[in-house]
Amino acid sequence: MNAALLLGGLLLTACTNYDSPASSPTGDVEQQLRKMTLRDKVGQMFYVRPEALDTTIHWSSFEELSPYKLQQINSVMSGVVKNYPIGGMILYAWNIEDENQLEAFISQIRTLNGSPLLCIDEEGGRVSRLANHPNFDLPKYTSMEAIGETGDPANAYECANTIGTYLTRYGFDIDFAPVADVNTNPDNVVIGARAFSGDPAVAAPMVTSYLQGLKDAGITGCIKHFPGHGDTTADTHYGYAQSMKTWAEMMDCEMVTFRAGIAWGCQLIMTAHIATPNVTGSDEPATMSPVILEDKLRGELGYRNIIVTDAISMGAITNQYTNAQAAVGCIKAGADIVLDPRNYVEAFEAVIAAVNDGTLTEDRINQSVRRILRLKNQIRNRMK
Repeated sequence: MNAALLLGGLLLTACTNYDSPASSPTGDVEQQLRKMTLRDKVGQMFYVRPEALDTTIHWSSFEELSPYKLQQINSVMSGVVKNYPIGGMILYAWNIEDENQLEAFISQIRTLNGSPLLCIDEEGGRVSRLANHPNFDLPKYTSMEAIGETGDPANAYECANTIGTYLTRYGFDIDFAPVADVNTNPDNVVIGARAFSGDPAVAAPMVTSYLQGLKDAGITGCIKHFPGHGDTTADTHYGYAQSMKTWAEMMDCEMVTFRAGIAWGCQLIMTAHIATPNVTGSDEPATMSPVILEDKLRGELGYRNIIVTDAISMGAITNQYTNAQAAVGCIKAGADIVLDPRNYVEAFEAVIAAVNDGTLTEDRINQSVRRILRLKNQIRNRMK
């Protein structure tokens, strides 16, 4: 099927199955915003891993985190979060032991300052923190590529609805899935079979069906990694990666899936740390590019909801920027949620300092916090 025709069909049914927070009543949000201090607001813009709240833990590679097995809130974390509220927490496999521990841990997290939402990467296939955990007996899926190869979006729905059902049962709010990348590069080492297809006409209905499956199970999905990690050869977990495509080329490929997700009403879009020099004219990562986030995603594509960064603890960011530079740079570029700073206290204080010195304005912070509170209110209402 022609990609343009496919997108046109999707746009005809845009937003018929989703209540966009942009169209929700704003009274509650404005009332909440007026009661918040600057520190309260900045905290809402950070979603962290548990280890970020334990300032006794120092790490330089992801492999160093697993042995800590941080699986409960300790006194250090409780002390830190009193002064540094958080908007959300993301759990990884090593933060989870079994169902009883997970239930207790989530109950503890719910009490933290900032009333955090609970997030996880549970795509199905290789990236599945729970389904691939030895102490959980959950349905497993070979890959999203295998689902894409069936050609039937109903299979993507079934996969996501199954995942969403057990995530809801365990107490999660947000799943950082599905992958909306179009895997066009056979040498891609990080996306590969995580994508539904190398054909955007196949991938787009899979993405929207997956989002619907999560929604119907009570979970908010997130499409990733904008503007598309599928035509790269390097892994942004460890260093620099780039796509040499022009924007016109992306519009014919990568943007087909992202525009479909936007038309459906997706609440969250996660950025990629890839450089796009033929779009931006620079080597800065898309996560920190106002051209990509403001001009393209918000301006040209008309996206109104939350932009969340990929983890800024990844090498593509940490090899070039400090925690402070990355946190401020992402927000300045247009991101609403900064995910997983390696040093949370430093990143938080940098944003506060940026507002105080005029690098960022409080109005700019308010723009993001409004979007975040709308989503949080919607999720809390869903849980009642």
